[in-house]
Amino acid sequence: MSLLVKICGLSTRETLDAALGAGADMVGFVFFPPSPRHVSFDAARELAAAVRGRARKVALTVDADDATFSAIVTALKPDILQLHGRESVARILQLKQKFGLEVMKALPVETAADLLSLPEFATVSDRILFDARPPKAATRPGGLGTTFDWHLLEDLDLKLPFMVSGGLTADNVAEALRVTGAGGVDVSSSVERAPGVKDPQLIERFIRAARATRELAIR
Repeated sequence: MSLLVKICGLSTRETLDAALGAGADMVGFVFFPPSPRHVSFDAARELAAAVRGRARKVALTVDADDATFSAIVTALKPDILQLHGRESVARILQLKQKFGLEVMKALPVETAADLLSLPEFATVSDRILFDARPPKAATRPGGLGTTFDWHLLEDLDLKLPFMVSGGLTADNVAEALRVTGAGGVDVSSSVERAPGVKDPQLIERFIRAARATRELAIR
């Protein structure tokens, strides 16, 4: 199975082109004003046009309301809705019924207890994203550059596709994949030169490192 690589928090044409050129499978756009990676609907519309089917477009939201989702769907025409807040199982079902899109639910992980809700979310989501639980004082739920104990996912019996995120870099992505056996990786802050400012070279380096990991595993 090929590895899926997602570059999240893209906000400029230059960095989007870098991600697409390096072979990203998914490109993520953040619709959450407190985040330095937040994009406007107008910017999302322009960036979406540049993707041209070369990767799957992912819209990241945090407890957004229906009006916001409607605006996102109109502007970005996403392939996947990434829910990074405290959305319930009922809310996920509601969104899938209303918009007819795949849903990737992000679950914050710090201890084994954080995985207790996994079975119920796995029944309604199309994909799970395991991310590091943010500090209590954090103003946003992700993109903070912190890792979690990947061994918590070791030998995970999950039929649903899943990805890992949180503090991944070109230097540690191989270990994250080895321990978790994840089918995909999601990166944001470690491919930036400043919060919200992606670096094309770091994007390319991360994707190369992730791909090399899976190629070595196949040999």
